[in-house]
Amino acid sequence: MRNAARRRLAIAFILADLIVRGPVLRSSLVAQQAAKAGPAPPGQLVEVGGQLLHLYCTGTGSPSVLLEAGTGDFSIIWALVQPGVSSFARVCSYDRGGYAWSDPGNRPRTFAQLALELHTALERAHIKPPYICVGQSYGGLVVRGFAERYTSEVVGMVLVDAVHEDQRVVYGGQPHRIRDAARGRPFPPPRIRLDTEMLRQARDSAAQPTSGALEFPLDQLPAAAQRVWRWAEAQPVYRMAQAAELDWSPEELARLHEARLLDRASFGNRELTVLARTHGDYPMGMSISADSLEKERRFLQTDLAQLSHRGQLIFAAKAGHNIHLEDPELVIHSIREVVVRTRMEH
Repeated sequence: MRNAARRRLAIAFILADLIVRGPVLRSSLVAQQAAKAGPAPPGQLVEVGGQLLHLYCTGTGSPSVLLEAGTGDFSIIWALVQPGVSSFARVCSYDRGGYAWSDPGNRPRTFAQLALELHTALERAHIKPPYICVGQSYGGLVVRGFAERYTSEVVGMVLVDAVHEDQRVVYGGQPHRIRDAARGRPFPPPRIRLDTEMLRQARDSAAQPTSGALEFPLDQLPAAAQRVWRWAEAQPVYRMAQAAELDWSPEELARLHEARLLDRASFGNRELTVLARTHGDYPMGMSISADSLEKERRFLQTDLAQLSHRGQLIFAAKAGHNIHLEDPELVIHSIREVVVRTRMEH
């Protein structure tokens, strides 16, 4: 599809007024207020036991493709990918609890908790398995957690410059291994529950709208999607929800690290494609050299491909970390290939 047509479809993704199908929907107070104060959601607000999750599905055909965004990113981050995927499969993007139009869910925000919320929403919306999970950055970890919990329902996966559990991430001017911050906290069983305390704190906090144009690569989104983004990132509950995810990430990455020591190919023989940026672009002058960090990054992306005996690694020549924004055609093509292969097998 040509770029102009793709862009028109991406804009339609944001502006579409969809007919709600399947589940009985109920608006919580926070969702009602968000809808009145900001743009209307393009998808359904699906009730999952008192909590509402925004789920946007387009296209037809099995298996269904599930799009999982990185931390701090909203469902509209897939605006350049979802229209293309919907031409050959049913594809669903969504907002995790507390993001954009979705209510915040139970804490701690374990991967099992996130998986339970998404899976429940899919059930209520009658989006049946099998699934192909697509996760970008932190979302790559989240879809691995989903596949771990719902093993028999996930037939394929595409990881888009996903974080590895042993990866060093640069913040504060130095590289840090996130799992080193784990405190050995116990993992409670997940449960569906509206986080009323987070909502109370959010009501007592002011929105933080930003001014000026969105920076690259967010400026690649259609104008309508950029307006939604600016509204969503100004919401106090979003900042709290993201902080809750980051708070529990060290525990999850430490758990994944220990699990990989026992089984490096935990995804078995299922379809897996790992997309990675070609250059890490690490700054100089840190406690670990840029060259060492780059070698480690490439090794760990190769290791992610070894999650499956059939995994493959593709380096994106035209993109950095946000491949879904910088080279969406590569992401669409990779998803299509996994869809085609899984259909042949099933």
